[in-house]
Amino acid sequence: MADVRPQVVLVGPPGAGKTTVAVELGRRLGAPVRDTDWDVERASGSTIADLFIDRGEPAFRELEREAVLAALAEHPGVLSVGGGAVMDPIVEHALTGHTVVFLDVELTDAARRIGFNRDRPMLLGNPRAQWQQLMERRRPVYLRVATVRVATDGLTPEQVVDAVLAALQPAEGGRR
Repeated sequence: MADVRPQVVLVGPPGAGKTTVAVELGRRLGAPVRDTDWDVERASGSTIADLFIDRGEPAFRELEREAVLAALAEHPGVLSVGGGAVMDPIVEHALTGHTVVFLDVELTDAARRIGFNRDRPMLLGNPRAQWQQLMERRRPVYLRVATVRVATDGLTPEQVVDAVLAALQPAEGGRR
């Protein structure tokens, strides 16, 4: 059996545009798109927000880990990974050897994109402060797992895809 693996894995915080970029990137590459948040919702039969409320974060994180590991092993296209999945050491290790793009975003653009609404369970309370704290913890891990980093601030999804495709071109003389 041939080695099946994603062409590219997108990681980043809420508001980075992972799902939107994955869909457009998949369209341009002619590749299937998979989002581990979709997988978790399908497996649990509920939204992520409801899953957090009804079963708690540990249950969500367990389903998320299973979804990421399965997708890394069987999905041949563009994979969008839930923002917090990389914080699981098993997931972080599993990303080794994959082409991973960190879609980086600053608070201002993230706030504009997602509006810090109630559908983001990790951002309840003071959403701006929560997002900043989340990024302080996650940024080093995003950088560690990433093959390339693409700043998304001020860019349309199409421009982000252009930047991702440009970053994935073989770099002359070494790592991108």
